[in-house]
Amino acid sequence: MCVGCRQKGSKDSFIRIVSNKSGEVLLDFAENGKSLSGRGAYIHKSPACLKTAVKKKSLERNLKCKIPEEIYELLETEINGVV
Repeated sequence: MCVGCRQKGSKDSFIRIVSNKSGEVLLDFAENGKSLSGRGAYIHKSPACLKTAVKKKSLERNLKCKIPEEIYELLETEINGVV
């Protein structure tokens, strides 16, 4: 389920963000079908969903940690590259 719009979808329509045990927040691109371990959250590849998630602090709430500004910048780059 998307943390921005709260809608369900197929896995390929989302970007996964992970907070691992050491406290790092990373984008998970699941290379070779292997996901990163840790608490995960999903967001649609949509600028509107990202804007909503930032405004409501949905990622911080779902991952239970502070999200570095670099992660939001990476998400924006990744989403705008897809759209």
